[in-house]
Amino acid sequence: MSVLLLADHDNGALSPATARLVAAASELGAVDILVVAENPADIAAEAAKIAGVHKVITVVAPATAETITNSLENLAQRYRVVTASASSVGKDVIPRLAAKLDIQPVTDVVEILGPNRFVRPIYAGNALETVTDPQATHLLTFRASAFRPAALGNDAPIESSNLSVTSAAKFLAAHRTDSDTPDLATAQIVIGGGVSVGSAEGFQLIEKLGKTLGAAVGATRAAVDAGYAPNDWQIGQTGKIIAPDLYIAIGISGALQHLAGIQGAKKIFAINSDPEAPLVKIADVALIGDLFEIVPQLVAELERLGLKR
Repeated sequence: MSVLLLADHDNGALSPATARLVAAASELGAVDILVVAENPADIAAEAAKIAGVHKVITVVAPATAETITNSLENLAQRYRVVTASASSVGKDVIPRLAAKLDIQPVTDVVEILGPNRFVRPIYAGNALETVTDPQATHLLTFRASAFRPAALGNDAPIESSNLSVTSAAKFLAAHRTDSDTPDLATAQIVIGGGVSVGSAEGFQLIEKLGKTLGAAVGATRAAVDAGYAPNDWQIGQTGKIIAPDLYIAIGISGALQHLAGIQGAKKIFAINSDPEAPLVKIADVALIGDLFEIVPQLVAELERLGLKR
């Protein structure tokens, strides 16, 4: 089967998640990557290096949901499988495309069992279901965190598409949080803060620990809603799904929607004042105490050991 994969990119750079998406999509056939951007050249060059990519197709257009959907729709008839990441972009674009093509999508795929059999989580991640998709064309989103990244070293051809993509919407502005920390969806170490951190200033402690360990920084929905952390840090069923080697949860009680976002974590280390908190009970290691005393001591000890990055 031939596969069309929408590249995950932001701020002019290819997301590390794309290599994971290619690894997943390669199980279904030769992968062509679509890059929709106003300046796609650098993004396409990065995508062409990923092993398993047959070719890269570029469309010069603002990367809005409407232009991306229209680009995918124009190309979809050439492919048996059309895929994207189960990220905010994929969650926006794929339902639009499904409506246009009259196809039922299979979302949040975490495992591929065959050409038309897929595994996806249900009930906030508390169970897995196997879905058989009998449609002639498969429309899928993958959870990037569930797949190992494909290797680099490829030199796939880059093809400039002459698609005329129209849009009724006008792009006005992008509001983003600048950060030099790793991407949440693909980071090996993630540090999460809860509403118990108490303030945006309190989250500076979490960020300092993150920089010391070279970790990505996230937050619970309650912390984001309280204005302590930006929206793109949100971890959970309604935020980003993560699968790090180590998740350090600081001041997080463990609401169900948050636990649904961290079930892929290999090890969980919890810092909390409540020994009965749900997340403390499932943690591999728990440290009970005041986070404002423990975290500074932890940072100081790590720096003393020469782990400051």
